[in-house]
Amino acid sequence: MSDKPIEGRMTAESENEVVVFLIGMRINDFSAVRSWWPVARAMRPMLQELRADKARGLLGSKTMMGGLREIYLVQYWESKEKLLAYAAAPDRNHHPAWAAFNRRLREGNGKVGFWHETFVVPAGAHEAIYINMPAYGLGRATGVIPVGRRGERAGDRLRTV
Repeated sequence: MSDKPIEGRMTAESENEVVVFLIGMRINDFSAVRSWWPVARAMRPMLQELRADKARGLLGSKTMMGGLREIYLVQYWESKEKLLAYAAAPDRNHHPAWAAFNRRLREGNGKVGFWHETFVVPAGAHEAIYINMPAYGLGRATGVIPVGRRGERAGDRLRTV
């Protein structure tokens, strides 16, 4: 997708259920590179694997920084079933990365922190607006359309579930 701004008011095209998965790490001790560097590097192969196989359910993701110590990703998934299936698949990159991370976590004595949160958002219970922005967030993951197609106001775009 282009990073060129789209003029005007756009919204995410998707009206379906979406799963928002936030995942991140916190470097508690910068000198413990052996504890946090492999954790930081582990996500890239998983994202490459997921982007190569759209049927796995990852719609899109964005890597972000939370100050100097924190790195996190915002991911959008088709369903919780696809997210959980990927996490549990023994033949995919997540399984060995998770095992290695847990080993490092035990050995690292708190040198690196890890967290994730999962939100299942029912169809009609999310809305978005992007003004003079490139496709971003959920809009980048599912496509954007002019706001008027889904309603001019946020309340119009949020349907009662």
